[in-house]
Amino acid sequence: MFVTRPTLMTHIARREVLEQMAADLFSQVECGALNIHIEQRYALADAAQAHVDLESRKTIGSSILLP
Repeated sequence: MFVTRPTLMTHIARREVLEQMAADLFSQVECGALNIHIEQRYALADAAQAHVDLESRKTIGSSILLP
């Protein structure tokens, strides 16, 4: 017996499966079944600072880069 740790590619090894799962996720977000809480917003020009904040654990929850 042995223990394994599955990775994302364990579940979506083929591109068509990835695309279908992504479509399912986005449809759930669009219809309001899932709420995504965005805690930090960074301008795209501040991407380096976003990385610094993530690496230094200054962020909580989801962060996004905005154009």
